[in-house]
Amino acid sequence: MKAEDYPFAKELMVDPHRHIRKVVIDFTDYQRILEALEDEGLIRAMMEVKDENPLSLDEALAELETP
Repeated sequence: MKAEDYPFAKELMVDPHRHIRKVVIDFTDYQRILEALEDEGLIRAMMEVKDENPLSLDEALAELETP
Protein backbone atom coordinates (compact mmCIF):
# COMPACT_ATOMS: atom_id res chain seq x y z
CA MET A 1 0.00 0.00 0.00
CA LYS A 2 1.49 3.27 -1.13
CA ALA A 3 -0.06 6.73 -1.04
CA GLU A 4 0.82 7.06 -4.74
CA ASP A 5 -1.75 4.34 -5.48
CA TYR A 6 -4.62 6.51 -4.19
CA PRO A 7 -5.78 9.76 -5.78
CA PHE A 8 -5.26 12.83 -3.56
CA ALA A 9 -3.49 10.82 -0.82
CA LYS A 10 -0.33 12.36 0.58
CA GLU A 11 0.06 9.86 3.39
CA LEU A 12 -1.70 6.68 4.55
CA MET A 13 -1.97 5.68 8.19
CA VAL A 14 -2.40 1.96 8.74
CA ASP A 15 -3.11 -0.28 11.71
CA PRO A 16 -0.88 -3.23 12.71
CA HIS A 17 -2.75 -5.41 10.18
CA ARG A 18 -1.88 -2.91 7.41
CA HIS A 19 -5.52 -1.82 6.97
CA ILE A 20 -5.80 1.83 5.98
CA ARG A 21 -7.32 3.81 8.86
CA LYS A 22 -6.62 7.42 7.89
CA VAL A 23 -5.65 9.33 4.75
CA VAL A 24 -3.86 12.67 4.74
CA ILE A 25 -4.76 14.98 1.83
CA ASP A 26 -4.18 18.63 0.95
CA PHE A 27 -6.86 20.97 2.25
CA THR A 28 -7.50 22.25 -1.28
CA ASP A 29 -8.19 18.69 -2.46
CA TYR A 30 -10.48 18.19 0.56
CA GLN A 31 -12.47 21.29 -0.38
CA ARG A 32 -12.79 20.09 -3.99
CA ILE A 33 -14.06 16.70 -2.80
CA LEU A 34 -16.64 18.40 -0.54
CA GLU A 35 -17.81 20.60 -3.41
CA ALA A 36 -18.18 17.53 -5.64
CA LEU A 37 -20.25 15.77 -2.95
CA GLU A 38 -22.45 18.82 -2.49
CA ASP A 39 -22.95 19.07 -6.26
CA GLU A 40 -23.91 15.40 -6.39
CA GLY A 41 -26.41 15.90 -3.56
CA LEU A 42 -27.93 18.90 -5.33
CA ILE A 43 -28.26 16.94 -8.59
CA ARG A 44 -29.95 14.05 -6.79
CA ALA A 45 -32.35 16.41 -5.00
CA MET A 46 -33.21 18.12 -8.29
CA MET A 47 -33.84 14.77 -9.99
CA GLU A 48 -36.20 13.71 -7.17
CA VAL A 49 -38.48 16.70 -7.77
CA LYS A 50 -38.09 17.22 -11.51
CA ASP A 51 -41.65 16.03 -12.23
CA GLU A 52 -43.30 18.04 -9.45
CA ASN A 53 -45.16 21.27 -10.07
CA PRO A 54 -43.49 24.31 -8.54
CA LEU A 55 -45.27 26.19 -5.77
CA SER A 56 -45.73 29.93 -5.55
CA LEU A 57 -44.13 31.67 -2.59
CA ASP A 58 -47.47 31.88 -0.80
CA GLU A 59 -48.19 28.20 -1.41
CA ALA A 60 -44.73 27.21 -0.16
CA LEU A 61 -45.11 29.32 3.00
CA ALA A 62 -48.55 27.83 3.65
CA GLU A 63 -47.10 24.34 3.16
CA LEU A 64 -44.40 25.07 5.75
CA GLU A 65 -46.99 26.21 8.28
CA THR A 66 -49.09 23.03 7.89
CA PRO A 67 -48.30 20.53 10.68
